[in-house]
Amino acid sequence: MEETAKERLIRIIQEQPDDMTDEEILRELLFHRMIRRGLKDVEAGRVLSHEEVVGEIESWEK
Repeated sequence: MEETAKERLIRIIQEQPDDMTDEEILRELLFHRMIRRGLKDVEAGRVLSHEEVVGEIESWEK
């Protein structure tokens, strides 16, 4: 069974050192959220190849 959002957040918080500030904990939670979103994008095929990204960047320079 997949971990619920609440269980995941509790696990992430419990893995952190006791002396972390509120801001550091929030930053860590947001980091994990961004990673999960990125993995979902990969699974859904919402990604660009290296060549496509290079082409996009080169188009900005024109």
